[in-house]
Amino acid sequence: MRDKKVLFLTQAALIAAIYVVLCVIFAPISYGDVQFRIAEALVVLPLFTPAAIPGVFIGCMLANIIGGSVVIDVVFGSLATLIGAIGTYLLRKSSRAKILGLLPPIVSNIIIIPWVLKIGYGMNLPIPFMMLTVGIGEVIAIGILGSILLRTLDRYKEHIFKTPAGA
Repeated sequence: MRDKKVLFLTQAALIAAIYVVLCVIFAPISYGDVQFRIAEALVVLPLFTPAAIPGVFIGCMLANIIGGSVVIDVVFGSLATLIGAIGTYLLRKSSRAKILGLLPPIVSNIIIIPWVLKIGYGMNLPIPFMMLTVGIGEVIAIGILGSILLRTLDRYKEHIFKTPAGA
């Protein structure tokens, strides 16, 4: 039982760290009014481990803090990632999980982030237009990059996400 808790915490911490590092490395496109977060591809990880839920949430929150985001973005931007990760996790047993699991984080970001941009950053663009632009970025980050990550990890999941003996 203790090994499972340690594994869960370790996986969550590693996922959070990878999310932050990806945002920092790609800072010019990870932050700002128009952004494209490569780290969002990690929201497919709840299909493999529940530890990815707090991992991507904390990673997103830390990345937002490090990037100097406004408080509303730190809270609601991170919440959009959390909602998406939970949705992905809930769809993990679906026969079409590899497709359906990509939708919750895309949809949650399309719905929440335009309001964050309008209220938190004062962007004076129509919400439907911002939904479209956020949606395009999320489809590329999650739909394409996340899908590539998903297919790659699926081949090695027995080695990467295996439970320790005796757990």
